[in-house]
Order: sequence, then structure tokens, then C-alpha cells
Amino acid sequence: MKQQTVIIGIAGGSASGKTSLAKQLYDYFQGNHKVKIVKQDDYYKDQSHLSYEKRVETNYDHPLAFDTDLLVEQLQKLKNGERIEKPIYDYTLHTRSQKTEVIEGRDIIILEGIFVLAEQRVRELCDILIYVDTDSDIRFIRRLKRDMEERGRSLDSICSQYLETVRPMHEQFIEPSKKFAHLIIPEGGHNQVAVDLLITKMKSIIDEKEKS
Repeated sequence: MKQQTVIIGIAGGSASGKTSLAKQLYDYFQGNHKVKIVKQDDYYKDQSHLSYEKRVETNYDHPLAFDTDLLVEQLQKLKNGERIEKPIYDYTLHTRSQKTEVIEGRDIIILEGIFVLAEQRVRELCDILIYVDTDSDIRFIRRLKRDMEERGRSLDSICSQYLETVRPMHEQFIEPSKKFAHLIIPEGGHNQVAVDLLITKMKSIIDEKEKS
């Protein structure tokens, strides 16, 4: 009997290093089609029915901003080795893109997002739970640079969002989810020892699946 797909859940605060950790793990195995990254951010709810001004006002750092029902449904399919059509989120329009991404079955799915550990139904589908723990001042500086350079946002808008939603939502939902982690990794992808250990674990998972 074929073993189920292993899902590695990576959570942590905004700009903690989740994405860089997931990318390093994926890049190591890139080319053998055994590993795939799924971003929780792509499961933000569709807001095409709202005006652009209303979309901008959405609290994107609250669990209710996500379509968790769809995420859980598609994770279950991936766990069973089934094909999914994953949504893609358009950050410039603040709603779902009309494009989707088809993902076939993989040996390992890396799921990364701020609420991966905070949502019980998502947690229960993950085999390995990781929390990336990075100091708040480092996370803020990274977020500031990213949003200005990659998303064309102003300094004032970034600071306002951080104080009004990002920081309080982190303290209310994300930081407490650390208790569910199997592994707590300081600095995420910048922690080479942790990256190497996870790669070794992933190799063993893939080897076991090939034997079975």
C-alpha cells in the first residue's frame, strides 16, 4: 500500500524566515519532483466582489482572512496523492488571481504560512510542525524592506499596518501557536544547522517511500 504524502508545516510571524526556510529545503530536492511548496497566503479569500478600497482595508493578519475550508480540502487531497488546482493570490489587486496552479501528488508537501500551527484542522493534516522564531525587531525590518521593494508600499502604510494589525494579531494568534511545534527554529532559513537536519529527515522520508 502506498504511503500517504508527508506534510511539513512551517509557521511563524510575518518576515520571520518561513519562506527562506521552505525555499532552501525545496531547492535541495528541486528537479526530482518529490517535494512541493504550498503557500498559505494563496488561500486568502476571494475579494473580487469588493471595491479595491474595501479590499485594502481587510485585516490580512487575521485567521478569518483565509479560506481555510479550501486549504484543508486541498491538503487532504494532496495527502492522498491526488491532484489539486491551487488558487493564486494577486497582492497588487488584493484578491485572487484568475490563474491557478495545478499540483500533482508529491512525496513531501512543505506548507508555509503564519497560521499553519494556529489552525487545528490544518495542524492535524501536518506530520511535522515547525515554528520559525525570530525577534520582532528583525521581523519588522525585513517586512519593511520587502513591502517597499517588492510591493511598492509607502513607509507610513507599512508602519500603520504593523501597529494596527500585524503586531496585535501576532501576539493574539501566532505567538501562542508556538506550543504546538515539534521543532522551534530560530532565524528560519538563516539557521543552517536546522536546514541540514531537516534535509536529512526529508531524505529519509523519500528513501522510505521509494522502498515501499
